[in-house]
Amino acid sequence: MAVFSEYLATHAVYEDAIRPLPQTMPAHRRQRIVVLSSYSQSLTNFRLELLKRMVDAGHIVTAVGPEDDARTRSALSRIGVDFAQIPMARVGLNPVADLATIWSLWRLLRKLKPNLVVPYTMKPIIYGGIAARFAGVRSRCFLVTGLGHVFSQNGSATFKGRVVKQISVWLYRRAFAGANVVFAYNEADAADIREHRMVRDESLIRIVPGSGVDLDHYAFAPPPSDRPVFLLIARLLKDKGILEYIEAARRVRHLYPNAEFQILGHFDPNPVTGVSRDDIQKWVDEGLLNFLGDTLDVRPYLAGCNVFVLPSYYREGIPRSILEAMSVGRAIITTSLAGCSDTVQPGINGYLVEPRNVDDLARAMVTLAGNLPLAADMGMKSRELAQAKFDVHVVNDILIERMALASP
Repeated sequence: MAVFSEYLATHAVYEDAIRPLPQTMPAHRRQRIVVLSSYSQSLTNFRLELLKRMVDAGHIVTAVGPEDDARTRSALSRIGVDFAQIPMARVGLNPVADLATIWSLWRLLRKLKPNLVVPYTMKPIIYGGIAARFAGVRSRCFLVTGLGHVFSQNGSATFKGRVVKQISVWLYRRAFAGANVVFAYNEADAADIREHRMVRDESLIRIVPGSGVDLDHYAFAPPPSDRPVFLLIARLLKDKGILEYIEAARRVRHLYPNAEFQILGHFDPNPVTGVSRDDIQKWVDEGLLNFLGDTLDVRPYLAGCNVFVLPSYYREGIPRSILEAMSVGRAIITTSLAGCSDTVQPGINGYLVEPRNVDDLARAMVTLAGNLPLAADMGMKSRELAQAKFDVHVVNDILIERMALASP
């Protein structure tokens, strides 16, 4: 108990004051909503339009994340969303830390007394779902942006992985109990939810095309036509296919010496699958890689490439980075796994390659490096597909309607 108390003391919880409900809609329709994340910046990077819609409909919204990021607070405040910080380790299993997260969430929810809780990503779904049940929150709607690494083929390949997967299934069942709706980003995740009986009523599962993309914000930009420029945007995890990308780059560079290979993303603390700074520096020193670091705005970098590459074998929902690249108008090379494959019509707007298959990846990259007009044409098709299928406003219409949050 002393260890638990010490953990809470060193991971402060910041809670904004509770504001009165607005008078822009009938009292019986106004709701207090809490949106739970595992990475504070994702609230503005991926959920900003959804949060805007909730506020515009007349609801009071509090967004929750583990980092007390000043930029995130400011951006949320500008659209009328409050922010609360709770302790949450994004990776790993630590019973003390995880109990502290559930306890902090329970305290926050008891204070705010929301009508609705909306968690997304694995830990907020599990811990937020459990805390919301104990706090007596009546409505709980879950955004399954991906079930997590343990549900991938690689994640459950070991005995430890299979044990963790069974524990995760048990926890998901507890979190989803009494859910109003469980949104899944692809059919594979929905199938796993059904197969493992995570929900008792399968009619509660609703498939949506990812988080969507703001087509105006990620406006079309003509690709460069003078040389091949490949770009990978992701957290620096091996599961994102970074090692395969580097090896494929070596092969492409042999045929096209003027080709450039870029990586944009932040380092991940995962001690097993994280790519180290030393690895990145080695590839930079080799003259193979242009490491772009991290950024709050990926658009200039998307505009500077011809081809977007994400050879991920991570258990993705629908990768937001691919949707942004499609919206800007870039040819896509990604894997044939669920989630990633939902973004590509093979031979039309890009290529699907087998996960962890460097030969397959290199062939696709060589094809586009040697035919930049084809890459540009595929980029136009990507933009058209983003407009037809992944418009964030259309996706949010589905979410708002199913969560019964639309203004009358």
